[in-house]
Amino acid sequence: MSILTIILFVAGIILLIFGADLLVRGASQLAAGFGVPVLLIGLTVVAFGTSAPELAVSLQAALSGQGAITIGNVVGSNIANILLILGIASLIGSLPVDKQLLTRDVPIMLAASLLTLLLCLDGSLSRIDGLILVVGLGIYMLLILRGARAVAGSAEVPRPAILSLAVLRNLALVAGGLALLITGAGWLVDGAKVFAASLGVSELIVGLTIVAVGTSLPEIATSVIAGMRGERDIAVGNVVGSNTLNLLLVLGLTAMISPNNIPVPESALRLDLPVMAGVAILCVPVFFTRYMVSTREGIMLLGLYIAYTLYLVLGASGHAAVGPYGVAMILFVIPLVVALLSVRSLRFLAEERKRLAAERRG
Repeated sequence: MSILTIILFVAGIILLIFGADLLVRGASQLAAGFGVPVLLIGLTVVAFGTSAPELAVSLQAALSGQGAITIGNVVGSNIANILLILGIASLIGSLPVDKQLLTRDVPIMLAASLLTLLLCLDGSLSRIDGLILVVGLGIYMLLILRGARAVAGSAEVPRPAILSLAVLRNLALVAGGLALLITGAGWLVDGAKVFAASLGVSELIVGLTIVAVGTSLPEIATSVIAGMRGERDIAVGNVVGSNTLNLLLVLGLTAMISPNNIPVPESALRLDLPVMAGVAILCVPVFFTRYMVSTREGIMLLGLYIAYTLYLVLGASGHAAVGPYGVAMILFVIPLVVALLSVRSLRFLAEERKRLAAERRG
């Protein structure tokens, strides 16, 4: 593996990050200038911008016949978004969870995760499967638009001239961001293929780890910076929206455009896709308790991500400890996490009943 390959791989990640930033800035300013509600911008433009690296890499990988990287990138990014990003962001302070996320966006993310798992059970993703996911995206966007209109009301917003300087500048930002995304995706995929060959591991493992974390850097940056600026409510919404778009938009569009069915590795069906669905389910009790992700829960999420990554590394290296390690995770770690979250949820429900009883007496 040459130094040039490593340089291009790292440069590809950097271009993805800067490209996503330019795309988000340009698209957000265009949307705001044309009177699109701010809530709609946050739930769509920002989430799309942070998912743009996954889309660029997945399309590039599928078109070059590297389907395992496509699956690994999306699945690995969704796992990292919840366990790694929310874990890191919560270390800065507890992350509040908007109740609307629990009633609309989290259930849709969970449904998209289970639907993706179901569509992958036959060992591949076809264009029909991709169409089903994209239709799901359309339904999700309609729900967001309806909610945004309800919040925005009927206020009139001034609209800029079609060819004003501000519009042209923002269009240039969007075009520049897309160009950087396409270039960075190509370098990243080419480097990933070389890494897989030189390290003697599958492209799926590279996609689940190196590529997934690399394309999740915009989400990491957005969530951490939001937490440092005191805007912690953005972090959870960014992750939930990005995960949903990764499945419905990124995987759906990639499957539709790919010249061939995208093969789903058997190991992904046995482990990674169920883990992705399990992590989505995990969000329900974590978000529900006091409507926030506490620092303690964040540490637990980080621990689970480290444990999952370690299992991948042990499995890829053929280490003898991978069997006992997997048994320990199934028999001890996972039941312990379920027990802890169950106790916290029951305590929260008891506190809520006492609070409601006190309000009725008052």
